[in-house]
Amino acid sequence: MFTHLTKEFSYNWKLAYPVIMGMLGHTFVGLVDNIMVGQLGSAELAAVSLGNSFLFIAMSLGIGFSTAITPLVAEADSENDFKKGKSAFKHGLFLCIVLSLLLYVLILLAKPLMYFMKQPEEVVVLAMPYLNIVAISLIPLIIFQGFKQFSDGLSLTKHAMYATIFANILNVAFNYVLIFGKFGFPKLGIIGAGIGTLISRLAMIIIIWFLLKNHKKAHAFVSGVKLFVLDNSMLKKIINLGLPSALQMFFEVAIFTAAIWLSGALGKNAQAANQIALNLSSMTFMIAMGLSVTAMIRVGNQKGLKNYVELQRIAKSIFLMGILFASFFALLFLVFHDVFPTFYLDLKDINNYLDNQEVVAIASKLLLVAALFQISDSIQVVFLGALRGLQDVKIPTLMTFISYWVIGFPTSYFLGQEDVYGSTGIWIGLLVGLGSASIFLYLRFIYLTNRLIQTHNIS
Repeated sequence: MFTHLTKEFSYNWKLAYPVIMGMLGHTFVGLVDNIMVGQLGSAELAAVSLGNSFLFIAMSLGIGFSTAITPLVAEADSENDFKKGKSAFKHGLFLCIVLSLLLYVLILLAKPLMYFMKQPEEVVVLAMPYLNIVAISLIPLIIFQGFKQFSDGLSLTKHAMYATIFANILNVAFNYVLIFGKFGFPKLGIIGAGIGTLISRLAMIIIIWFLLKNHKKAHAFVSGVKLFVLDNSMLKKIINLGLPSALQMFFEVAIFTAAIWLSGALGKNAQAANQIALNLSSMTFMIAMGLSVTAMIRVGNQKGLKNYVELQRIAKSIFLMGILFASFFALLFLVFHDVFPTFYLDLKDINNYLDNQEVVAIASKLLLVAALFQISDSIQVVFLGALRGLQDVKIPTLMTFISYWVIGFPTSYFLGQEDVYGSTGIWIGLLVGLGSASIFLYLRFIYLTNRLIQTHNIS
């Protein structure tokens, strides 16, 4: 019955797994960071969560914008148009550099907002110096994304994986040494985590540039790049694709960030629990993100070939893979919802025993809700990738805004009140938002591809 879809699984996975491994590397480091910081106490864990919430918003805009590079390069690659591919890379990289600097300044300007967000005072005091350091890492991260999205567009998905894995090993090592003051280094606490993150993201740029420079296919693209010799038409094309894509990612990340802030209003324990559930959910989301990139690449290739029947079939095969993975993770969260949170905290810490027990109890309930939105989260992100491959970005942007901010956020806000459902209510709102997005984006993709097939008289 599904043979016409399952036969694509092998090639889909070949493209997806390096992306997934790279992204999981990021998330795994976040997991290790949280576990390390969690040993310091729930206030420190909440502070990292609060500091990162500002960073995540900026990252979403930068990473979302960089995704414009991939479909343009993938389309040029399928057309064997080297000049077009190199132009897309050069202009995309230039815009990533400019955007990274602007977003860094924006974070610095936004820092004082922490004092007006009804967050626990001790958490704000700890978060401020952490954010000062980790904000700098935003610049190399977004520049790295420019290289990564270009590499993905050429179907060279392993290069970013290698760079990410190596950099993340560095991150874990430096975090351990600097957080706890090992091997003669000073004990810096959460500031040490920020320094480790910065070092690793600088390493990522160096590694991926070296790998691409020494790759036969990519060498000509990344050599002799004249960053300041620009073509207005290509700049406009990337901005027209990148800006809506940035807003799409912003709307989704921002609602999860809002969940952090709403949780903070309930207290440090609720915020720490939210961070645990968010970190675990992020790990499973990386699988879907890898499949989303695969959809963007393969749909972009088929668009270049104008083979719209194949385009739709391939997208559906990636969608099916996403459903299967999501179902597995949903089951995992349901079975181990009360076990996973215990990995993050020192339950033998007598001084923080009651706080830690409360954090675990709240996080366990949140994972039950997270189990439910695994499937809808996978659907929405895969079809968002497929639509980017079609270079359809404006209508999906409106759809994501309505889903997350007209439907999802009000639900989170009202159900998340302390006298209603508290933290669980916040995450029910996330479930509703993701569910809405998955329906809208699926219908949009089917409508567009059916229209393309009919228009070109392909049966």
